[in-house]
Amino acid sequence: MAEEQRSVLLESAAQFPVPHGVTLSYGTAGFRAEASKLSSTLFRAGIIAALRSLKTGCTVGLMITASHNPVGDNGVKIADPDGSMMAQSWEPFAEALANAETPECLVELVFQFVKEEGITFGGERPAEVLLGRDTRPTGEALLEVSKQGIKAIIGVVPLDMGIVTTPQLHWMVWRKNKGLNALELDYFMQLSESFRCLIEMVPEGITKQNFDLRLIVDGANGVGGMKLEQLKELLTGQEIQVRNACKQGLGVLNERVGADYVQKEKVAPCGFGPNDIGLRCASFDGDADRLVYFRISRVNINSVDLVDGDKILSLFALFIKEQLHMLNSGIKDLKNALPASLGIVQTAYANGASTDYLKQLGLEVVFTPTGVKYLHKKAAEYDIGIYFEANGHGTILFSEDFLSKLQEKKNYFAASSAGSDPLKACLRLLAVSSLINQAVGDAISGLLLVEAVLQYMGWTVQNWIELYHDLPSRQLKVKVADRTAVITTDAETQVLRPFGLQEAIDAETAKYDRARCFIRPSGTEDVIRVYAEASYQEAADSLAQSVSQHVDRFLGLQSLK
Repeated sequence: MAEEQRSVLLESAAQFPVPHGVTLSYGTAGFRAEASKLSSTLFRAGIIAALRSLKTGCTVGLMITASHNPVGDNGVKIADPDGSMMAQSWEPFAEALANAETPECLVELVFQFVKEEGITFGGERPAEVLLGRDTRPTGEALLEVSKQGIKAIIGVVPLDMGIVTTPQLHWMVWRKNKGLNALELDYFMQLSESFRCLIEMVPEGITKQNFDLRLIVDGANGVGGMKLEQLKELLTGQEIQVRNACKQGLGVLNERVGADYVQKEKVAPCGFGPNDIGLRCASFDGDADRLVYFRISRVNINSVDLVDGDKILSLFALFIKEQLHMLNSGIKDLKNALPASLGIVQTAYANGASTDYLKQLGLEVVFTPTGVKYLHKKAAEYDIGIYFEANGHGTILFSEDFLSKLQEKKNYFAASSAGSDPLKACLRLLAVSSLINQAVGDAISGLLLVEAVLQYMGWTVQNWIELYHDLPSRQLKVKVADRTAVITTDAETQVLRPFGLQEAIDAETAKYDRARCFIRPSGTEDVIRVYAEASYQEAADSLAQSVSQHVDRFLGLQSLK
């Protein structure tokens, strides 16, 4: 078997030589580059996914996408059996394999890694990789290349799920490994039924009658708009209009559209204008794993009132907290109470005003380094963990133990106090756990949960915007010769090295009211990212600029030693 496997790998790898001068790293975004340079990478990603399936004895996923990048780029992400990102411990192997210069080097890396991991070729355990791609024109060819990589590992089978959103593929992997139906129709039915359940339990009254059901969604000319057009036919109690919905000949993927564009530029995407002033709008990114809301400004139609991931998180946290309180407050016998740990997970990029608001609600807020893999892992430590990045990527995780207990309480309340608030709270929480994508951030499921919660509260987008007011902030980049010269700790908020740099940052920060500043090395390029907040915009700008100068000065000294 070993010799046969070696021969197959050598022959297959020879068809996809590594392009000269390209070095790739695997991070939260997976591998990503100009599409024309990715054939060898997609072939090798297929090998990695196949080996991951052999190692775990479960189905894994391989998604071909470059998310919010320009249409000429592409990339690949690998999903673990639970639908989350590939285990971090495999990232060094993934990088080494992607950059192996010759087929012979590739084979030696594979056999060495297989030995270390105790992987057996052609074993009896199931080995399958689900494949998906977004709407990029290069996706189909790269998918075929990745299939060849999967088939180059004996005993592993690729299964093409077609054009899907990134969250759909992660959901399919997660469901399949639970032994549940995992087709796209199953995804649509689960979301529509859960949404209907939440809408049916919206309290009757004036607020519900006056709620504006209209929602306009920017699909980023990508797969998310296409899928939402299909799903909205199954939805009741919602009026959704999809623009930039990936119709042939109309618009370019991620070009002046999408969540990343709206969030960073704070302007309306193409296709939105004066007629939309005052309406509730939302925007997906290219592969539909990010979501932001916005409203075109009445003061300046060229700008928007942004509702980013921090405010989405705050809305969800407020709702979940209220349901947990409702669940337990009406229980006279304490033994029937259901205590739950509710954790809010943010990164240092979360606006300080959002963190203050969440803490004022009495919620536990913890921080992790930047990157979904860190946020997701931390959120999984709670009965209910909520995480969102400001860019709109995030979700809610419910532990299996908590859901089991919640189901028991639902049955108990249904038998003893039908129609009670505790029963309704149980039903709402169960519906949320079914609606939200617990494998990964999902713009479509997140959008439906936002709409359900806003209806429940009878809120306009103005009510939501006024939850709290963001502190002004500024982000800058400093080009450096070696980004690894900066070492951080405490969720990337404190600098360990170079020595003395953190003291300089602290001294600058102390000059301004409600100020906060941190730096961190980029994960993909030789730049140091600087983030600053303060009570007014000029102070945030000044703080970011002065800290950038310190970074330049310290790293300049470092390079001379």
